[in-house]
Amino acid sequence: MITTKWQAISAGLFFLVVFLSGFWLSRSGKPYSGILINVHKLVALAAVVLFVVTLVRLNRIAALGALEVAGGAVTVLLAIGLFVTGALVSIDHPMPPLVFTLHHLLPYLALLSTAATLYLLRGH
Repeated sequence: MITTKWQAISAGLFFLVVFLSGFWLSRSGKPYSGILINVHKLVALAAVVLFVVTLVRLNRIAALGALEVAGGAVTVLLAIGLFVTGALVSIDHPMPPLVFTLHHLLPYLALLSTAATLYLLRGH
């Protein structure tokens, strides 16, 4: 059980690292540093995988409530949206302004959703 709590905390910290590295990427401008963008993407993927693994393990220990499952689902859907918009932002072709707006808005929503879900999971 303690391991699962540390996994949840680690997932939250990974999301924070992704959030901060995203700021660094946006400030550095295009073309993006290959190392920085790949670290950003890999840590984001690791955060989502760890988050999902944590949810599954917690659900096996004690069934998650509907609100916790919904929070986890929203967080994962926001992460998928971030992966898609991030891929579109990082290519060399011009993208509609909506893609940039979404990629700048979704991290805040994902951070709030992650924090809320981890808060809901604190009792497990």
